[in-house]
Amino acid sequence: MKKLVKRTAVTALAGVMAAGMLAGCGEKTLDGTKTVATVDGTEIPMGVLSLMARQQQASTESMYLSFMGSIGNIWDAEVDEESGETYGQQARNSVLEQLELMCIMKEKASDYNVEVTDEDQTAIAEAAATFMEANTEETLKELAVTEDQVKMLLELQTYYTRMYDAIVAEADTEVSDEEAQQSGFTYVSVSTSGDELTEEDIAEKKEQAQEILDQMKEDPEADMDEVAKGVDDTYSALEGNFTTNIGEDEEEDTSYPEEVIAALRELEEGEVAPELIETDSSYYIVRLDSDFDEEATESEKESIVASRKTEYYTETTDKWLEDADITVDEKVLETLTITDSHSFSVQTPEEETSEDAAEVTEDAEETDTEETSTEETDAEETDTAETDADEAGNTEETGDTEAAESEEDSDTAVEETEDTEAAAESEAETEDEVEETDTEK
Repeated sequence: MKKLVKRTAVTALAGVMAAGMLAGCGEKTLDGTKTVATVDGTEIPMGVLSLMARQQQASTESMYLSFMGSIGNIWDAEVDEESGETYGQQARNSVLEQLELMCIMKEKASDYNVEVTDEDQTAIAEAAATFMEANTEETLKELAVTEDQVKMLLELQTYYTRMYDAIVAEADTEVSDEEAQQSGFTYVSVSTSGDELTEEDIAEKKEQAQEILDQMKEDPEADMDEVAKGVDDTYSALEGNFTTNIGEDEEEDTSYPEEVIAALRELEEGEVAPELIETDSSYYIVRLDSDFDEEATESEKESIVASRKTEYYTETTDKWLEDADITVDEKVLETLTITDSHSFSVQTPEEETSEDAAEVTEDAEETDTEETSTEETDAEETDTAETDADEAGNTEETGDTEAAESEEDSDTAVEETEDTEAAAESEAETEDEVEETDTEK
C-alpha cells in the first residue's frame, strides 16, 4: 500500500499582480512590516493584510469584468454618506476582520482536532518561495509582502478551511418530515396590472379567468396548462410549493400572495379552489396537487440544514471575535487603500497531468498578455485554502483596471497524498505554474 497524506492546496495567491498604480498623487510606500492588528497576542503584519486584500480586490474586479464587461468606478463610492466610508475602505476592513478570525481559529484548532501538519508546512513553504520568485521586485514592493508573511497567510487560510468544516459539523442537522413538509400545487395567474389596461380589459381578463376556473371545476384532474391555453394562448399553468406546517411564531410563505396560500390551505389533495382568488395584480386559479411533495420536502430539508450550518457558524465565530482581545492600529490600517485608480488582477488555474506528487497551480493574466498554467491532480482528496471572502460574507466592489504588459512563468508544487487501503500503487502529482503579474503606476 502507498501512504497518501491529505495536503492543503494553496493556489489563490500565486498570480497576484498590480496592473496599475497611482501616479503623482503623493502616496507613501506601504510598510508591510508594521503591525496593523493584534489578536490575543498574535500580531498581524500589514504585508499579510495587503496581500489578502489585493487578492480579493483582483478577484472582485475580474468577476465584474467577466459578468459586466467593464469595471465601474465603485471603490471610491461612499457606502454611508454620514460616515463617509467608501466601498474600498469597507472591503479592506472586512479582510482585516477575516484575518482576525483566522488567528482565533488557529488558537482554537486543537479543540476541534484540526492541525496543520509538517508536510502541510513544507508545501506552504514551497508555494510561498515560488510566489516570491514568480513576482518582480516591483510587484513585491507594491504588495509590501515578505516570504514569511506569504507563509503566514497560507497557514491561516489552511486553518480557516479546516476549521469551517469542523465548526459546521456541530450544527443540528436533524430535520423531521413535519418540519420540512412541502405541499405542491398548480396555478394560473391572469395579470390585471399595467397602466395601459382599461376597466374593460380587466373585466375581460376576469371573464377569461372565470372560464378557466369553470372548466377546471368540471374536471379537476384536467391539464390546467391546456385549459388555460384553450382560453387564451398567452396563458399558461405553473407549479409551485409552499411550507405545509407553519408554527405560531413563524412567518407565512412569501413566495406567493397570502391570498393564494390561504386558499390552498383550505383545500384537500386534488381539489380546485371554488372561487377566483383576486389579488392587487392578478386573478388566480389554483389546485392542490399534493399535500406532501416528497421531492420538494427533501430539497427543503437540505435548505434548512444549510441555513442551520450558516447560522451556527456565524453565531460561533461572532462570539469568538467578541470575546477576543483585539487591537487595531488605525493609523497603520489607513495606509492601505483600495481605490478605483489602483487596480489588481489575478488569473485562474487550469489542469494538467504529471507524476509522483499532487501540485497546485495558479495563473496570472493581463490585458495584452495571456499566460496559461495547468494543474492536474490524481490525489484522492485535496483541501483548498483560498483567500475568497469567508462564508460569513464580505462586501467587495470594483474599480477600473489599467493593464500593463508582462509575462513570466514559474512552477510551484504543493504535494498532496492520503492514506487509503484502496489506493493504487501509484502516486499522483499535480504541477503548479504560478504566472506573475506586474504593477503599473
